[in-house]
Amino acid sequence: MISTVLDLHFPELAKMPRLKQEITAISEVKHFKAGTVILRQGEYIKIIPLLAKGLAKVFKEEPVNGNEVLLYYIKPGESCVMSLTTLIRNGESQVKAVIEEDADVVIIPADKALAIAKNYPKWNEFVYDLFNAKFEELLHVIEVLTFSNKDVRLLDYLQNEAKLKKSAVLQTTHQQIADDLGSSREVISRLLKKLEQQNQVQLKQGEIILSPII
Repeated sequence: MISTVLDLHFPELAKMPRLKQEITAISEVKHFKAGTVILRQGEYIKIIPLLAKGLAKVFKEEPVNGNEVLLYYIKPGESCVMSLTTLIRNGESQVKAVIEEDADVVIIPADKALAIAKNYPKWNEFVYDLFNAKFEELLHVIEVLTFSNKDVRLLDYLQNEAKLKKSAVLQTTHQQIADDLGSSREVISRLLKKLEQQNQVQLKQGEIILSPII
């Protein structure tokens, strides 16, 4: 099964027979339900996840009040780049990763991942490519946080959610959005009402419907 997962979702890793065989021998596929925390901030890295199915979110937690800010998503064919870089320097994780949609994940023990990095350049290419992609996503997050007002930031978040989930109808709550954006439910509700008045969204119980972008 792991061999098939690599062929379908991690073709660059599967191209090298020895690397594919190594990953297959040391890893396992686990199913995680939505809401499962697979990485906690402040912990040492114990596993490296390769996401085959589903979706995961990576957050930064504020140490004082516990508020969280969404940094980026882990999509099928990706791993948590922060886990990979933290493992290399043997440090504590600076982020938290949570399963957003039920997911199938290839689990590689951290010590085995370090050995793979030493022996297979193709693995390091995978890590560097992933780092570059997530770095661009983080730059976008910083740009929106720094230079955009709150309603623009909220709309950007909603459009990104719709793109990732391939649906203009988002099954979510005002509180969930507030948690992702490190805001309060009251602020998010007020901004959503403003976006609705601008015909950017339609608000329903437990749903937000995005208007088509013209």
